[in-house]
Amino acid sequence: MTAIADHSAKAPAAQISSDAILELVLTSLDDDKAEDIQTIDLHGKTAMADHMVICSGRSTRQVAAIAQKLLDRLKETFRLSARSEGKDVGDWVLIDAGDVVVHIFRPEVREFYQLEKMWQDTGTKPAG
Repeated sequence: MTAIADHSAKAPAAQISSDAILELVLTSLDDDKAEDIQTIDLHGKTAMADHMVICSGRSTRQVAAIAQKLLDRLKETFRLSARSEGKDVGDWVLIDAGDVVVHIFRPEVREFYQLEKMWQDTGTKPAG
């Protein structure tokens, strides 16, 4: 699964802070009733992004709807055409918004992959 953000925005991507994108992502997920939202700070862990957000939707329909609304809000607010994978299936949607990567899962799929355990330091509390 690979996705690359298209930063052909009105304002260059360098002018959009990762914190601003993260704030919009978290607000959008909360507005659309995503569950168990966790934010993982990737600074110093990888060059691929600054933040990773992981959350759940209750069904494939809700997962796809949460993802579509987030993509729409990123485009509307920042003119950021983020790329996504998995929206048609709705089990696990990956959204690459440049410095913020978002994973939206059905709970069973999230439990199976356990991405949080892969990226969080042991003993670190989840943020978000």
